[in-house]
Amino acid sequence: SVSSFELLMTDPVLRMGSNLTASCWVHPDLGVHASSLFWTLNGQQLPSSLYRVLSPTNLSVTLAGLNASKQKSGDNLVCHNHKGHILAGSCLYVGMPPEKPVNLTCWSRNTKDLTCSWAPGGKGETNISTQYTLKYKLRWYGKEKECEDYTHAQPYSCSITRDLHLFTPYEIWVEASNQLGRATSDVITLDILDVVTTDPPSGVTVSRVGQLEDQLSVRWEAPPALKDFLFQAKYQIRYRLEDSQDWKVMDDVGNQTSCRLAGLRPGTVYFVQVRCNPVGIYGSRKAGIWSEWSHPTAASTPHSERLTSGSCDSKSSGDSNSTLRRELKQFFGWVRKHAYGCSSMSMKLYDQWRVLMQKSHKARNQVGSSRG
Repeated sequence: SVSSFELLMTDPVLRMGSNLTASCWVHPDLGVHASSLFWTLNGQQLPSSLYRVLSPTNLSVTLAGLNASKQKSGDNLVCHNHKGHILAGSCLYVGMPPEKPVNLTCWSRNTKDLTCSWAPGGKGETNISTQYTLKYKLRWYGKEKECEDYTHAQPYSCSITRDLHLFTPYEIWVEASNQLGRATSDVITLDILDVVTTDPPSGVTVSRVGQLEDQLSVRWEAPPALKDFLFQAKYQIRYRLEDSQDWKVMDDVGNQTSCRLAGLRPGTVYFVQVRCNPVGIYGSRKAGIWSEWSHPTAASTPHSERLTSGSCDSKSSGDSNSTLRRELKQFFGWVRKHAYGCSSMSMKLYDQWRVLMQKSHKARNQVGSSRG
């Protein structure tokens, strides 16, 4: 397409690939001939082969196949006299109409708001100012409304913070528009209760399990904002070594608010985090959305067992401790193989077996002492 304009009158918005002809007029009383004028684009002088003297007071320039604007404030096309003084100028805005926005996703934090995010369609850049508007309405009888809170830190997102309705589906979509066109995303339908996420679990503590060198106990509290809601929470734990960035995730914690980590390295600092998924709020059948991870909490496992001070028979004591440790590890290996994750049943069984073994070990020592 070909566009033309007087520099003194307009700042044009043009589609990429367009051709442009601009004209610069000078007043006859100035005694300046058009052939002495020249043009610059963003400070760079344009070659005279692009010029055409239309009259003694009128010089035009033609730009073919315009590229996208290099900056959102537009490209500066300027007409100068022979001394370089500016006679007139204009901003060119060269870009593309928006494509259909994609990846529209919404979530509700503790049912108190509804935040949606999306991505621009196509390559994502129109090179000119483009407005995105999130629109919504109740599915069957609602009036169309526009989201107003675009202050969210994430680009291409908006939060609806008032007049929210539970148990009623919403229809939500995004409209993109600029001076070259407009486009609308697909409409999504959702119930707020199906897209709830929570604050991370609070009060996360990590502590040792007595002197068991390969275990740590993790406890936490359910998200307080949902304490009055009827729902079944799921939790995940992840942990890593102090000097590592590789997290190990435990997916099968269930809905309990404590868990024991086993098979850890003795004498080692671990960082632990917990997150929550609110499943089935008020009977919703949809899978919830995982919260952010809690702030990392650190704790260390005990160092490997040392010989008991004051022992009379260091050799037999060391052998006995070594045997007990080996039996404990063998049993716990069996527990981990036949149980899953944070099964309270397996932990209880292990503790009972551990006490029994310690009593048996003590009895054997007493028998050995009486024989001596």
